[in-house]
Amino acid sequence: MLKAFLLTLSLVLGFCFIAKSQTSSLPSIDSLKRAIIELDHEIYEVKLNLHNSQKQLKTGILVATIGYTVTIIGGQLLGTEPDLGKTLLYVGGATGIAGTFILVKGFKKISLGAPAPPPNYYPNSY
Repeated sequence: MLKAFLLTLSLVLGFCFIAKSQTSSLPSIDSLKRAIIELDHEIYEVKLNLHNSQKQLKTGILVATIGYTVTIIGGQLLGTEPDLGKTLLYVGGATGIAGTFILVKGFKKISLGAPAPPPNYYPNSY
């Protein structure tokens, strides 16, 4: 009778430990899902920043190129038509600088700074 009681007690306790160990794995699955969702959001934000800055970078390149081309043309015209050449130099220089500012603003959208290392990051552990 004592053997049957001890066997039954050990089976009940074993099932309790098994049930407890199975329920403790559920939060890790939830945290894994949460981590994947957070990564998806971060990837979406990076792609959105790249998409939004692409148009601005193209515009900045175009404006800067036009501005500096006009500056070169103005420099070429200084010898033959000084007034027109001087005007083109100023207008082209201002346009080129404006294009450069547009480019810098576009690059700031892409550059978010250095990311914080993950909690379990160990450099050179490969």
